[in-house]
Amino acid sequence: MSFLSTRVDNGVGEIVLDRPKALNALDQSMIDDMTDVLRRWADDDTVETVLVTSSSERAFCAGGDIRAIRDNALAGDTAAITRYFGSEYELDQLIAEYPKPYVTMIAGAAMGGGLGISVHGEVRVVTDSTMMAMPETAIGFFPDIGATYFLPRLPAGVGMWMGLTGSRIHGADAVAVGMATHFVPADAFAGVADRIRTGAPLPEVFADIPEPPRSDVPLSTIAEYFDDTSVAGILGGLQGAVGDEWAQSMVTALGSASPTSLLVTAAMIEAGGRSTLAECFERELHAAERICATPDFAEGVRAVLVDKDRNPSFTPPTLDEVDPADVVRIVTGD
Repeated sequence: MSFLSTRVDNGVGEIVLDRPKALNALDQSMIDDMTDVLRRWADDDTVETVLVTSSSERAFCAGGDIRAIRDNALAGDTAAITRYFGSEYELDQLIAEYPKPYVTMIAGAAMGGGLGISVHGEVRVVTDSTMMAMPETAIGFFPDIGATYFLPRLPAGVGMWMGLTGSRIHGADAVAVGMATHFVPADAFAGVADRIRTGAPLPEVFADIPEPPRSDVPLSTIAEYFDDTSVAGILGGLQGAVGDEWAQSMVTALGSASPTSLLVTAAMIEAGGRSTLAECFERELHAAERICATPDFAEGVRAVLVDKDRNPSFTPPTLDEVDPADVVRIVTGD
């Protein structure tokens, strides 16, 4: 059974993500099938534009199939883990370098792997229901799928804020921070997709779309607290903001994450800021292999996705107790 459907009409090749019960979470078959289709279409003269949509109103793609990865980690199947992440990042790199316009219509949730198959593309269309996030630190992991490349290239502090806290951005906010290219109101969203399907030139499709609503993302506040590479420094600044409700909500978010993952994430984003996308994928692959073998990954996925008690017991439980050598080993292998 395939969780993708495809069609080609009017010069437009459309890929429909169709695993609604799992919110289109990318399993190995979806990654393999999407890679095969995109490779074929890259050399197919009948396909001039690629359009990626979802069959689900709830989600574009909620991420990778993390539960399956946890099962492989618990079984000690490192080959399956390497194959999954290696093929996922290969797909993301293919999208980033795709020779034809690659358009994603992103309604509902787009997290983790869902951003990997959208943010690297040329045209990313969001709407009122769109919610983007990289929530990996809550499951003992780190933002991957090339996020260590694109997060440090967002406005000051935004990438570190999203990567460390798992904070969500919605609709027009995604355009404001550079995660999306176009905002289309909900009542016009389906119509835009239909116009793209007719083969209309993309500039014409978006010519009459109104300016997006004003963003509510507090960019200056985020820059004040998160434009730093030290997790301890960021946390200390937030804790010192007594009476600042937003700052204290960020303290709570950081407190629910794996301390090891927070430090790994900060180091990966810092390194990604001076790396190519290919270098980021290479670093992420080896870091993913190593972090999946840690107790925090199995425990984080258990708490969030398996038992869903949202009460993980991370080891070690505090930033101060994390051995810096463990962070270096995960990030660099040394």
